[in-house]
Amino acid sequence: MNPLDGKVALVTGGAGGIGAAIGRRFASGGAKVVIADIDVAGETIAREIGGVFVPTDVARLADNLAAVRTAIEHFGNLDIAVLNAGIGERGSFVEDFRPEHYRDLVSVNLDGVVYGLHAALGVFTERGSGAILATSSLAGLSESPMNPLYAATKHAVTGLVRSVAPIVSEQGITVNALCPTFIDTPILGEATPYISDLGVAVLRPERVAEVAELALAHGGTGQAWPVVPHGEPTPFAFPEIPSIMSEPHRQISEATA
Repeated sequence: MNPLDGKVALVTGGAGGIGAAIGRRFASGGAKVVIADIDVAGETIAREIGGVFVPTDVARLADNLAAVRTAIEHFGNLDIAVLNAGIGERGSFVEDFRPEHYRDLVSVNLDGVVYGLHAALGVFTERGSGAILATSSLAGLSESPMNPLYAATKHAVTGLVRSVAPIVSEQGITVNALCPTFIDTPILGEATPYISDLGVAVLRPERVAEVAELALAHGGTGQAWPVVPHGEPTPFAFPEIPSIMSEPHRQISEATA
Protein backbone atom coordinates (compact mmCIF):
# COMPACT_ATOMS: atom_id res chain seq x y z
CA MET A 1 0.00 0.00 0.00
CA ASN A 2 1.34 3.40 -0.98
CA PRO A 3 1.80 5.44 2.21
CA LEU A 4 1.31 8.67 0.23
CA ASP A 5 -1.85 8.04 -1.79
CA GLY A 6 -4.61 10.40 -0.72
CA LYS A 7 -2.50 12.03 2.00
CA VAL A 8 -1.88 15.72 2.58
CA ALA A 9 1.75 16.64 3.23
CA LEU A 10 3.46 19.83 4.34
CA VAL A 11 7.11 20.26 3.29
CA THR A 12 9.14 23.11 4.75
CA GLY A 13 12.15 24.27 2.77
CA GLY A 14 10.30 22.96 -0.26
CA ALA A 15 11.46 25.58 -2.79
CA GLY A 16 14.53 23.59 -3.80
CA GLY A 17 17.00 20.83 -2.99
CA ILE A 18 15.78 18.07 -0.69
CA GLY A 19 12.44 19.74 -0.01
CA ALA A 20 11.55 20.08 -3.68
CA ALA A 21 12.57 16.46 -4.33
CA ILE A 22 10.37 15.27 -1.47
CA GLY A 23 7.47 17.41 -2.69
CA ARG A 24 7.75 15.97 -6.20
CA ARG A 25 8.01 12.37 -5.00
CA PHE A 26 5.10 12.71 -2.60
CA ALA A 27 2.92 14.30 -5.28
CA SER A 28 3.80 11.54 -7.76
CA GLY A 29 2.73 9.05 -5.09
CA GLY A 30 -0.71 10.59 -4.85
CA ALA A 31 -0.29 13.14 -2.06
CA LYS A 32 -1.49 16.72 -2.01
CA VAL A 33 1.49 18.87 -1.06
CA VAL A 34 1.89 22.25 0.61
CA ILE A 35 5.26 23.81 -0.15
CA ALA A 36 6.40 26.13 2.65
CA ASP A 37 9.49 28.27 2.17
CA ILE A 38 10.84 31.75 2.65
CA ASP A 39 11.92 31.59 -1.02
CA VAL A 40 9.08 32.46 -3.41
CA ALA A 41 10.60 30.00 -5.91
CA GLY A 42 8.41 27.56 -3.99
CA GLU A 43 5.48 28.89 -6.01
CA THR A 44 6.97 27.28 -9.13
CA ILE A 45 7.41 23.92 -7.40
CA ALA A 46 3.86 24.05 -6.05
CA ARG A 47 2.39 24.76 -9.50
CA GLU A 48 4.48 21.99 -11.03
CA ILE A 49 3.12 19.34 -8.63
CA GLY A 50 -0.42 20.62 -8.29
CA GLY A 51 0.16 21.80 -4.76
CA VAL A 52 -0.06 25.04 -2.80
CA PHE A 53 2.70 27.43 -1.77
CA VAL A 54 2.73 29.33 1.50
CA PRO A 55 5.49 31.88 2.33
CA THR A 56 7.06 30.63 5.56
CA ASP A 57 9.90 31.69 7.79
CA VAL A 58 10.30 28.54 9.88
CA ALA A 59 12.12 30.54 12.57
CA ARG A 60 8.74 32.07 13.46
CA LEU A 61 6.12 29.99 15.28
CA ALA A 62 3.31 32.01 13.69
CA ASP A 63 4.49 31.09 10.19
CA ASN A 64 4.57 27.38 11.04
CA LEU A 65 1.05 27.57 12.42
CA ALA A 66 -0.05 29.42 9.26
CA ALA A 67 1.48 26.73 7.04
CA VAL A 68 -0.49 24.03 8.86
CA ARG A 69 -3.68 26.11 8.54
CA THR A 70 -3.01 26.46 4.80
CA ALA A 71 -2.94 22.68 4.40
CA ILE A 72 -6.25 22.30 6.20
CA GLU A 73 -7.93 25.22 4.41
CA HIS A 74 -6.87 24.07 0.92
CA PHE A 75 -6.96 20.28 1.27
CA GLY A 76 -9.13 19.70 4.34
CA ASN A 77 -6.52 17.81 6.31
CA LEU A 78 -2.87 17.29 7.20
CA ASP A 79 -1.35 13.81 7.45
CA ILE A 80 2.40 14.29 7.02
CA ALA A 81 4.73 17.11 8.07
CA VAL A 82 8.25 17.13 6.63
CA LEU A 83 10.32 19.63 8.62
CA ASN A 84 13.14 20.03 6.18
CA ALA A 85 14.17 23.70 6.06
CA GLY A 86 17.80 24.24 6.95
CA ILE A 87 20.92 26.30 6.30
CA GLY A 88 24.62 25.47 6.27
CA GLU A 89 27.50 26.76 8.34
CA ARG A 90 29.72 29.65 7.25
CA GLY A 91 33.10 30.56 8.61
CA SER A 92 35.29 28.72 11.09
CA PHE A 93 34.35 27.92 14.67
CA VAL A 94 37.76 29.04 15.96
CA GLU A 95 39.29 31.56 13.56
CA ASP A 96 36.15 33.10 12.09
CA PHE A 97 33.33 32.65 14.61
CA ARG A 98 30.25 34.66 13.68
CA PRO A 99 27.74 34.97 16.52
CA GLU A 100 25.03 36.33 14.24
CA HIS A 101 25.34 33.35 11.92
CA TYR A 102 25.29 30.96 14.87
CA ARG A 103 21.96 32.46 15.90
CA ASP A 104 20.66 32.02 12.34
CA LEU A 105 21.73 28.36 12.36
CA VAL A 106 19.87 27.68 15.58
CA SER A 107 16.81 29.67 14.48
CA VAL A 108 16.37 27.80 11.20
CA ASN A 109 17.83 24.35 11.86
CA LEU A 110 16.50 23.81 15.39
CA ASP A 111 13.79 26.36 16.13
CA GLY A 112 12.24 25.60 12.74
CA VAL A 113 11.85 21.95 13.73
CA VAL A 114 10.64 22.76 17.26
CA TYR A 115 8.00 25.16 15.92
CA GLY A 116 7.06 22.84 13.07
CA LEU A 117 6.59 19.95 15.49
CA HIS A 118 4.43 22.09 17.73
CA ALA A 119 2.27 23.26 14.83
CA ALA A 120 1.78 19.79 13.35
CA LEU A 121 1.14 18.12 16.70
CA GLY A 122 -1.66 20.59 17.37
CA VAL A 123 -3.55 18.86 14.54
CA PHE A 124 -2.23 15.32 14.91
CA THR A 125 -2.88 14.91 18.63
CA GLU A 126 -6.47 16.08 18.24
CA ARG A 127 -7.08 13.66 15.38
CA GLY A 128 -5.08 10.75 16.78
CA SER A 129 -2.81 10.14 13.79
CA GLY A 130 -0.05 11.74 11.75
CA ALA A 131 3.55 11.35 10.64
CA ILE A 132 6.44 13.77 11.11
CA LEU A 133 9.81 13.61 9.37
CA ALA A 134 12.55 16.04 10.39
CA THR A 135 15.66 16.47 8.28
CA SER A 136 18.72 16.01 10.45
CA SER A 137 22.04 14.86 8.94
CA LEU A 138 24.77 12.28 9.26
CA ALA A 139 26.40 15.17 11.12
CA GLY A 140 23.61 14.66 13.64
CA LEU A 141 24.83 11.12 14.34
CA SER A 142 28.59 11.62 14.60
CA GLU A 143 31.32 14.21 14.97
CA SER A 144 31.77 16.77 12.19
CA PRO A 145 34.93 18.86 12.69
CA MET A 146 34.38 20.74 9.42
CA ASN A 147 31.10 22.28 10.62
CA PRO A 148 30.65 21.85 14.38
CA LEU A 149 27.85 24.38 14.80
CA TYR A 150 25.82 22.83 12.01
CA ALA A 151 26.46 19.42 13.61
CA ALA A 152 25.30 20.75 16.98
CA THR A 153 21.95 21.83 15.53
CA LYS A 154 21.51 18.49 13.77
CA HIS A 155 22.38 16.49 16.89
CA ALA A 156 19.70 18.54 18.62
CA VAL A 157 17.16 17.63 15.92
CA THR A 158 17.98 13.93 16.27
CA GLY A 159 17.67 14.13 20.05
CA LEU A 160 14.41 16.04 19.79
CA VAL A 161 12.91 13.45 17.44
CA ARG A 162 13.92 10.54 19.66
CA SER A 163 12.61 12.28 22.78
CA VAL A 164 9.28 13.50 21.41
CA ALA A 165 8.40 10.23 19.66
CA PRO A 166 7.56 8.27 22.86
CA ILE A 167 5.38 11.13 24.13
CA VAL A 168 3.00 10.96 21.15
CA SER A 169 3.29 7.33 20.00
CA GLU A 170 0.16 6.21 21.88
CA GLN A 171 -1.79 8.86 19.97
CA GLY A 172 -0.97 7.24 16.65
CA ILE A 173 1.75 9.73 15.69
CA THR A 174 5.18 8.80 14.36
CA VAL A 175 8.21 11.11 14.56
CA ASN A 176 11.40 10.22 12.68
CA ALA A 177 14.57 11.86 11.38
CA LEU A 178 16.24 11.75 7.98
CA CYS A 179 20.04 11.83 8.21
CA PRO A 180 21.55 12.44 4.77
CA THR A 181 25.21 12.40 3.85
CA PHE A 182 26.44 15.13 1.48
CA ILE A 183 23.61 16.04 -0.89
CA ASP A 184 23.97 18.10 -4.06
CA THR A 185 22.11 21.18 -2.84
CA PRO A 186 22.97 24.89 -2.47
CA ILE A 187 24.05 24.25 1.15
CA LEU A 188 27.24 22.66 -0.18
CA GLY A 189 27.83 25.61 -2.48
CA GLU A 190 31.19 25.51 -4.24
CA ALA A 191 32.43 22.66 -2.06
CA THR A 192 30.69 19.95 -4.10
CA PRO A 193 33.54 19.20 -6.56
CA TYR A 194 36.13 19.19 -3.76
CA ILE A 195 34.10 16.71 -1.73
CA SER A 196 33.72 14.48 -4.79
CA ASP A 197 37.47 14.68 -5.46
CA LEU A 198 38.06 13.23 -2.00
CA GLY A 199 36.10 10.15 -3.03
CA VAL A 200 33.14 11.05 -0.79
CA ALA A 201 29.73 10.42 -2.31
CA VAL A 202 27.56 13.43 -3.07
CA LEU A 203 24.03 12.18 -3.62
CA ARG A 204 21.10 13.63 -5.50
CA PRO A 205 18.19 15.04 -3.43
CA GLU A 206 15.95 12.38 -4.94
CA ARG A 207 17.75 9.77 -2.83
CA VAL A 208 16.59 11.53 0.33
CA ALA A 209 13.03 11.63 -1.01
CA GLU A 210 13.20 7.89 -1.63
CA VAL A 211 14.30 7.22 1.96
CA ALA A 212 11.61 9.59 3.26
CA GLU A 213 8.94 7.47 1.61
CA LEU A 214 10.52 4.28 2.95
CA ALA A 215 10.58 5.70 6.48
CA LEU A 216 6.88 6.48 6.26
CA ALA A 217 6.07 3.02 4.91
CA HIS A 218 8.14 1.39 7.66
CA GLY A 219 5.79 2.80 10.29
CA GLY A 220 8.34 2.97 13.10
CA THR A 221 8.90 5.96 15.34
CA GLY A 222 11.79 7.64 17.15
CA GLN A 223 14.14 6.47 14.41
CA ALA A 224 16.95 8.13 12.47
CA TRP A 225 17.32 7.05 8.84
CA PRO A 226 20.80 7.52 7.32
CA VAL A 227 20.81 8.43 3.62
CA VAL A 228 24.00 6.94 2.19
CA PRO A 229 25.05 5.61 -1.23
CA HIS A 230 25.31 1.93 -0.30
CA GLY A 231 23.01 -0.77 1.06
CA GLU A 232 19.31 -0.81 1.73
CA PRO A 233 18.08 2.12 3.84
CA THR A 234 17.49 1.06 7.44
CA PRO A 235 17.12 2.91 10.75
CA PHE A 236 20.34 3.74 12.57
CA ALA A 237 21.19 1.36 15.43
CA PHE A 238 21.80 3.60 18.42
CA PRO A 239 24.09 2.12 21.10
CA GLU A 240 22.67 1.15 24.46
CA ILE A 241 23.45 3.66 27.20
CA PRO A 242 24.71 2.55 30.62
CA SER A 243 22.03 1.83 33.19
CA ILE A 244 21.03 4.81 35.32
CA MET A 245 19.59 2.61 38.07
CA SER A 246 21.58 2.94 41.29
CA GLU A 247 20.76 -0.61 42.42
CA PRO A 248 19.16 -2.42 39.49
CA HIS A 249 18.93 -5.85 41.14
CA ARG A 250 17.28 -4.41 44.24
CA GLN A 251 14.82 -2.42 42.16
CA ILE A 252 13.79 -5.54 40.24
CA SER A 253 13.41 -7.69 43.36
CA GLU A 254 11.29 -5.05 45.11
CA ALA A 255 9.06 -4.68 42.06
CA THR A 256 8.36 -8.43 41.94
CA ALA A 257 7.96 -8.95 45.70
